[in-house]
Amino acid sequence: MRTVQDAPASSASQVPGDLPPVRPAHTRLALLALAIGGFAIGTTEFVTMGLLPEVARGVGISIPTAGHVVSAYAAGVVVGAPVLATLGSKMPRKQLLLWLMGGFAVANGLSALANSYGLLMGARFLSGLPHGAYFGVGSLVAASLVPAHRRTWAVSMMITGLTVANIVGVPVTTRLGQEYGWQWPYAAVSVIALVTVLAVWRWVPFCPPDGGATLRSELSALRRPQVWFALAIGTVGFGGMFATFSYISPTMTELGGFGSGAIPLILAVYGVGMTAGAMLSGPVSRIGLLRGICAVMGTIAVMLVLFGPAVQAAKWLAVVAVFMLGLLPSILVPMLQTRLMDVAHEGQSLAAALNHSTLNIANALGAWLGSIVLSAGLGYEWPSRIGAILAVLGVGIALASGLVGMRTARRDAAAARPVSA
Repeated sequence: MRTVQDAPASSASQVPGDLPPVRPAHTRLALLALAIGGFAIGTTEFVTMGLLPEVARGVGISIPTAGHVVSAYAAGVVVGAPVLATLGSKMPRKQLLLWLMGGFAVANGLSALANSYGLLMGARFLSGLPHGAYFGVGSLVAASLVPAHRRTWAVSMMITGLTVANIVGVPVTTRLGQEYGWQWPYAAVSVIALVTVLAVWRWVPFCPPDGGATLRSELSALRRPQVWFALAIGTVGFGGMFATFSYISPTMTELGGFGSGAIPLILAVYGVGMTAGAMLSGPVSRIGLLRGICAVMGTIAVMLVLFGPAVQAAKWLAVVAVFMLGLLPSILVPMLQTRLMDVAHEGQSLAAALNHSTLNIANALGAWLGSIVLSAGLGYEWPSRIGAILAVLGVGIALASGLVGMRTARRDAAAARPVSA
C-alpha cells in the first residue's frame, strides 16, 4: 500500500489508503481551524501548571498533590488517544474532529463546575480523552492539505495553535484564575472549544476515512519496532521537560525570587519559545528526521542541566532558561509526529494519535517524578536535574533507533541482491 512517505514531492500528499489528495480552496483557513483547537487544548493543558497553588488552596490539598491533577489530564490523553483514534478510523475525519472537540468542550465545562479534589480529577481525566486523537487525526488532515515535502510544516502549523496558547491563552487564563478563581480558565476553554467546532465545520474540507483502515490494520503499527522507538523517545525525552515545567510557578517564585504576579509573563515567555520552536521544526527536519531528533534531544539534556543554576543566578537568566524550555521540545514534536507517520505504514491514524499519548505519559511521568523529589524535601532545582537524566535516556533511544534502522536496511538490501551463478 502506498503511503504519504512514497508520494512525490511535487504532488499533493496522499491520505493513507490511496485516497485522492485534498486540495481545499483555503488551505490556510483549514489549518487555522485546526490550530484553534490546538489553542484550546494547549490552554487547558498548561494553565493548571500555572495555577497549582490556587488549585491546591481551592480544593484543600498540597501543591505536590495538586500536581496529580496535571497527571489526571495526561492519563486521559494516554487512554483516549489510541482508543478514540482506533474506534474513529472508519469515520470521516472532519466528522471525527467535530465530535472530539464537542466532547472536549463538555469536559472542560465539567472541570469548571468541580468543587472537590475527586470531581476535579475525574473532570480533568475526561478533558484529556479527546486530546491525542484530535492532534493525531488533525495532523493527518493537515498533512493531506499540502505537497508531501511540506508535511512537517503543515503539522507544525497545526501545533502552532498549542504553542500560541502559551503566549496568549495560558497567561491570560492564569491571570483570570488568580483574580476570579481557578475554575474560570476551564470555562473559557470550553467556549474556545465551541468556536473550534464552528471553525472546523466551516473551513475544513470533507476528508473521507481511510477506506482500507480496520482495527487490525491500525494495530499493525504496533508490530513495527521503529514505531516503539519513536514512542519511547517521546515518553522518556519529554518526561524531562514536564518534570521541570509542571512546577514552573513555584520554581520561579521559590527559586527565582519572582512574585506571583510575574507568573503569567513567564508563561508567555515559555509560549514564545514554543512558537519559535514550532517554526524551526521544518528547517531542522531537513538534516534528516532522526538526525534532527538526536541533536535536539541532546541539546535539551544540556539545557536541563543548566536550568536550575540559571534560575538561581539571575532573573534575566531565568527568563532565558524558560524561553529555551519552550523552544527546544517544540522543535521536536512535529519531527516525532512525522517520523511516526512515516514508520507506521497502514496504522497511521493510531500512530499519529499515540505520539500525543506518549507525550502525556511523559507529562504524567515528569509531574510524578517532580512530586517525588519535592515531597522528599529537595529543592525546586531538582526536577530539572531529574529531567536531564531522562533527556539523556531519550538520546540513547534515538541512537538505538538509528542503529536498528541501518541494520534492517542492510539486511533488506542483502536479501534483495540477486544471487550470482
